[in-house]
Amino acid sequence: MKSKKILVWFRNDLRLHDNEMLVEAIAKSDDILPVYIFDPRNFQLTPQYTYRSGVIRAKFLLDSIADLRKSFQRLGGNLLVLTGYPEEILPVLVERYDIAEVYHHREVAHEETKVSADVEDCLWKLRINLRHFIGHTLYNKEDLPFPIKDIPDGFAQFKKKTERDAIVKACFLTPEVIAFVAIEEWGDLPAVEEIVSAEAMIGEVHQELIGGEEEGLKHLNALLEEGSTIYQKSTVKGATGKSGFSSRLSAWLALGCLSPRMVYWLVKDAEETFGTNPHFSQILLGLLWRDYFRFMFKKHGQHFFNDYAMKPERLFSEDREKLLFEEWKNGTTGNEYVDNYMAELNTSGFIPHAARLLLSTYLIYVLKIDWIKGAAYFEEKSIDYAPANNWCNWAIVAGGGKNTGTIKSAFDLDKQFKLLNLVVYKQ
Repeated sequence: MKSKKILVWFRNDLRLHDNEMLVEAIAKSDDILPVYIFDPRNFQLTPQYTYRSGVIRAKFLLDSIADLRKSFQRLGGNLLVLTGYPEEILPVLVERYDIAEVYHHREVAHEETKVSADVEDCLWKLRINLRHFIGHTLYNKEDLPFPIKDIPDGFAQFKKKTERDAIVKACFLTPEVIAFVAIEEWGDLPAVEEIVSAEAMIGEVHQELIGGEEEGLKHLNALLEEGSTIYQKSTVKGATGKSGFSSRLSAWLALGCLSPRMVYWLVKDAEETFGTNPHFSQILLGLLWRDYFRFMFKKHGQHFFNDYAMKPERLFSEDREKLLFEEWKNGTTGNEYVDNYMAELNTSGFIPHAARLLLSTYLIYVLKIDWIKGAAYFEEKSIDYAPANNWCNWAIVAGGGKNTGTIKSAFDLDKQFKLLNLVVYKQ
């Protein structure tokens, strides 16, 4: 009897725990073929002359894929690693290994969804189904108290209705037994120099966080075991007036090394042990913001950004603006807070959320530079880059989200100005 083989295409879902796509593929097949594809488009130059991914992001990604491969190897299999365009590679694999279906997690941003659509078109010519799963949110869309088209545009209303009327489902169990398609050559993991442009490799790098499911779970458990009393803290005095808590979980959440639901339920368990506290609440609030931004992209797509955000006012000449932007990127503006945080971002790939708000405030309202340039630079440098989070946060600071009132629930713009100790040209 002919065996059924399912190809599991991994993207930003690099984990075994709480992975519905993987669990379903194992249940519905005789053998699975796990695949990760390094798409060159994810490392190319952008229209803003930044790179889709810098060296620190790429290293964190490589860590995460290596960890996923080790997890499969412990179960007697492996992860097929290839480089190229998914819409070209996946149809070849389907025919070569007689694949019956292809599973993958659906994304919400325009470029990522286009890749899925192109793959789906190519597979359909072979009469092969591309099955979509959703595994990046705390709440499944079918569990929300409203259809996607009616999701409130304001975060406060979204939070209130969701927390009151929606449920967070239990996590899917981590597979303990997997049957793999037999392959002789599983492919080598590329070196960072092979995927990242030489120009993007320039600069001092101090990678503090290690990618992968194992490291993500270790980091989360260490946070919770301390009961929030000795949490790792980031000093964000310029942005908050005192040392501010940053869990740094977003780095693992962005690549799906951690499931939002796993984080949620482990925090809830910790609350049972230690009681509720502001640090636990901040982690849960962060998960809600992630959901909100993804659902905004799902509801509005590119239309989330209003005309105001897409047509910023210019204050300086083109040459002067270019120089100011370079100073902002390099951390040589002369403003102590801005320069310190940019140096931290450039060398470690991570800064706390409050520092990001301050940096974006300075670029948009002090330098009067197009927020899109800043968002593109954060895409290159931030190890926790996620399209919906990054672009929506920047648009909101620029006053260009669907609901401009959301900026008040996100942060206090006036406070940011005072902390910068500057007289600025407010819009």
